[in-house]
Amino acid sequence: MNDPSSSRVALVVEYNGQGYHGWQSQPHAPSVQARLEQALSGVADHPVEVIAAGRTDAGVHALAQVVHFDTAANRPMHAWVLGCNSHLPADISVTWAGVPGADFHARYSAIQRHYRYLVCDRRARPALLHGRVAWFHYSLDACAMHESGQHLLGEHDFTSFRAAECQSKTPFRQIRSLCVQRHGDLVVIDVCANAFLHHMVRNIAGVLMAVGRGDHASEWVAEVLSARRRSAGGVTAPAAGLYFMGPVYDPAFEVPSPAPPEGCVVLP
Repeated sequence: MNDPSSSRVALVVEYNGQGYHGWQSQPHAPSVQARLEQALSGVADHPVEVIAAGRTDAGVHALAQVVHFDTAANRPMHAWVLGCNSHLPADISVTWAGVPGADFHARYSAIQRHYRYLVCDRRARPALLHGRVAWFHYSLDACAMHESGQHLLGEHDFTSFRAAECQSKTPFRQIRSLCVQRHGDLVVIDVCANAFLHHMVRNIAGVLMAVGRGDHASEWVAEVLSARRRSAGGVTAPAAGLYFMGPVYDPAFEVPSPAPPEGCVVLP
């Protein structure tokens, strides 16, 4: 931010990703970023470009995506929230606005990110949750999935869990907590890490589901990890079940962060 008359504003945004080709703006497809920037530009009365904590793929949802932008417009924080929402479609909503300081960066200031994956495992396909959960028509063993997921805790080479088109310079990431719990017909997978590779959570979910349906023992997850080969890991779980729960920042920035999942062992 070079203009001394500008201030850096941060927003927390939630969205249902079913109608979008992902977060990032694209020339010929609807995106969450483009809709948000259009709404913000109307409130600021000048073109606005935002930087997000993380990109989500087509069909992926977010409860607390964090973005920042620089603006010379002087608006109270509630005006950014209410003004943006008046220009946004019903499946995107700004839930918080604040001024975290000039040194805040939505992406690079994040010290941890939290994703959640939801699987409905019942015989009948879900209607009300269509597009918002993955569906598997046999019962999954959530306890076995949780046990096997603990093999992924810590810093590892996650080549077996990255997409072939992943552009990250390094496959190393640190998973700080991984928890699988059952809530009725839903199996909930929570993963927190310093950062994620492309399709990493969906690939983890696919491997854990294979354990949950009894195709493999718990130790197979460790074998997949050590193989450092994407083909060792099986299918990529559908996008519909994935939610970006939000990033975690230093409390000094005063940006809301998601609470750690209950019942998880969290590495320091």
